[in-house]
Amino acid sequence: MQDDQYTLLKKIAEGDEPSFRILFDRYHKKVFAHLFGITKSKEVAEELMMDIFVKLWAGRELILDIRDMDAFLKKVGYNKSMDFFRIAARNAKLQKAIEREMEQGTGIPADVRLHDLELKEILRNAARQLSPQRRLVFTLSREEGLTHDEIAQKLNLSRHTVKNHMIEAIKSIKKHLRANDVETYVLVAVFLTK
Repeated sequence: MQDDQYTLLKKIAEGDEPSFRILFDRYHKKVFAHLFGITKSKEVAEELMMDIFVKLWAGRELILDIRDMDAFLKKVGYNKSMDFFRIAARNAKLQKAIEREMEQGTGIPADVRLHDLELKEILRNAARQLSPQRRLVFTLSREEGLTHDEIAQKLNLSRHTVKNHMIEAIKSIKKHLRANDVETYVLVAVFLTK
């Protein structure tokens, strides 16, 4: 990995929004083109592309695990597209709902919401296995969106303790997900969405 790319990813992992904007600007057109090439739908490609980047930001603490951003985004895009087709193909009612949403241009497609619900349930099960203190820190970070400093202040802990709780929580959850055949790229792409 190039030094400048590593530095950019490190800043993103630390929560630096301008650095994430640089990453987004660097890759979003390529991701969109890839998704459009698969789905043949501008609306679906746009929704999937935005979903990928939103979830990449949500799981930013794991971004340093990505060794090749191009390959990662291509794989996640392909899998998102295949999930879209798989779910739509199995459910005629869902197909109609997706078509309506695409025609109206509103919200997130139903297939993406369905897939997200399944993954969120797996993540919730993993989080339930954490110790109470670790689960509290984790929940404040992911569900309430608090920073490490805000969590430290709220729980009367040091920032370092909060950071350690988050590192250990992520390790534990990654282990649980791997044990349940959830790929690391899925974890990074959807990790702990709100």
